[in-house]
Amino acid sequence: MGYEMTVVLRLLLAALLGGLIGLERESENKAAGLKTHTLVALGSCLIMLTSIEIFENVGHGTLGDPARIAAQVVSGIGFLGAGTIMRSGFGIKGLTTAASLWIVAAIGLAVGLGSYFASIITTVIVFLILLFMPYFENKVKSSPRKLKTIKIEMVDTPGQLGLVTSVLGGLNIDIRKVEMLDMQDTNVIRLIFAVIWPYNLKGEEIEKELSKIKGIKQIDFC
Repeated sequence: MGYEMTVVLRLLLAALLGGLIGLERESENKAAGLKTHTLVALGSCLIMLTSIEIFENVGHGTLGDPARIAAQVVSGIGFLGAGTIMRSGFGIKGLTTAASLWIVAAIGLAVGLGSYFASIITTVIVFLILLFMPYFENKVKSSPRKLKTIKIEMVDTPGQLGLVTSVLGGLNIDIRKVEMLDMQDTNVIRLIFAVIWPYNLKGEEIEKELSKIKGIKQIDFC
């Protein structure tokens, strides 16, 4: 196969593989969809091809590093991925799409290098993860064992509730309901949070972060 045909094959394959992942993101109405993923994979492939050509034709196979230019794709794609990440309430959306852009760039680089088998297998794995993993996540999230109650007694000063919700949100805790009770004859209030927190998050970690807030007197979990 001639050099020109090899270049065409790699560019088309990169666009195809990136498009498959982008198609799934497009079906979920994500910020980065079919066109973005296809262009990222295609651009990454072209950068790798250009790097190799510079090394072989300019450096004559002895001078320069063909991975230097391509390596910038890994850091540069972070700026594009950051554009898909958004704050939503107490959580963050877009991390999966940002990760898919990052791995699509890696697939494009691999195709440009000629690693067809690794690129195709990676694309299949990523596609299956994006397609089927949400079902497993929903089962974990819907588990009744994860529904917890956090009771906090604290000094009643302006802004305290906001500080508490910020800490819980930073720990990726989903706040479902908040109830506030006044303690009799004191300036202390009791906050009762109905929450769902990640299965791998321990109560000690939550208590440690909440205790950093000035005015917290007592924290209970049930």
